[in-house]
Amino acid sequence: MKLVIAIVNNDDCHTVLDEITRAGFSATKLSTSGGFLRAGNATLLIGVDEEKLDELLDIIGRFCSKRKQIVQTQSSFNADFFVSVPVEVSVGGATVFVLDVEQFHKL
Repeated sequence: MKLVIAIVNNDDCHTVLDEITRAGFSATKLSTSGGFLRAGNATLLIGVDEEKLDELLDIIGRFCSKRKQIVQTQSSFNADFFVSVPVEVSVGGATVFVLDVEQFHKL
């Protein structure tokens, strides 16, 4: 048994949840936010048998698209002068952790 922790963008979350549910997986969704962009994410906790892990990872990968986004950053030239600079960053995709589970109980 494995525990998959998948951090996905809010824009992709509903589609990913629909698809993994349709495939027979169960998930718990936690609302989270990223540290860099402070943007909304969803962290999905999914218990899966080892032989179905590749299927789950394939679904997550297909429905979490990476895209470019322009964000404003602030640069300081001195203590009194700030300049807002647009920077292009990649958002979306998924960060996935797979952990071994010693025991699993559904009570």
